[in-house]
Amino acid sequence: MLKDGIQTGDWKGEKHVPVIEILERKNEIARVEVSVGKEIKHPNTIEHHIAWIELYFKPDDEKFPKMIGRVAFTSHDDPLTEPIATFTFSTKKKGMLQALSFCNIHGLWEGGARLE
Repeated sequence: MLKDGIQTGDWKGEKHVPVIEILERKNEIARVEVSVGKEIKHPNTIEHHIAWIELYFKPDDEKFPKMIGRVAFTSHDDPLTEPIATFTFSTKKKGMLQALSFCNIHGLWEGGARLE
């Protein structure tokens, strides 16, 4: 099962966990930043890197999450793409934000935050 391969942890002590920060929530517009390596920098090399980040939103009154977007990081030499992405979307609803990140060595990682 895919869910058995998704790892979690405290982003303050684990460099792979995606961190979700709600930058702005004004009217129906939400602007959210997702990053990997906020407290402990993740290596960003050809040999060891974050390949992509995905953001999902599960409204309180719905059963399934909806994918907001995906960002792929494709340059790991010079220039280096940093594992940081900003997503902007509109919703009137409250619910849970979930982010997935993929490390080419250590696999899938998940982080979450509440959108009010």
